[in-house]
Amino acid sequence: MDETVMARLPPVLMLLALAAPAAAQGLPDPTRPPANLMAPAASGTPAPERSGGPQLQSILIARHPGGRHVAVIDGQTLRLGDSYRGARVDSMSETEVVLVSGSKKQVLKLFPAAPKNAASLQR
Repeated sequence: MDETVMARLPPVLMLLALAAPAAAQGLPDPTRPPANLMAPAASGTPAPERSGGPQLQSILIARHPGGRHVAVIDGQTLRLGDSYRGARVDSMSETEVVLVSGSKKQVLKLFPAAPKNAASLQR
């Protein structure tokens, strides 16, 4: 702060003005992914194993009828009817996307199923 402004402030306000930047630095970033999902170089621990299949990351569905349906799979934005790795995006709901390749259907869920021991963890 400017020295003339600092000289006019009461001592309590001066201390608060000097302490505010230090206090703000200690706040964690609420949007930062958990440490176990970060790259190994950033956290020092290996990243969790991921299945070889595609990962559904986001689904956006317009509220009005006939509106846009968009999904993000492995970082690629797709609409109904688009092709992804040889499969066609057949349908979307708020929680899943169905990919069709010939007679084979693959359902990608936005929220994976809870582990079988999750009920015992919550108790």
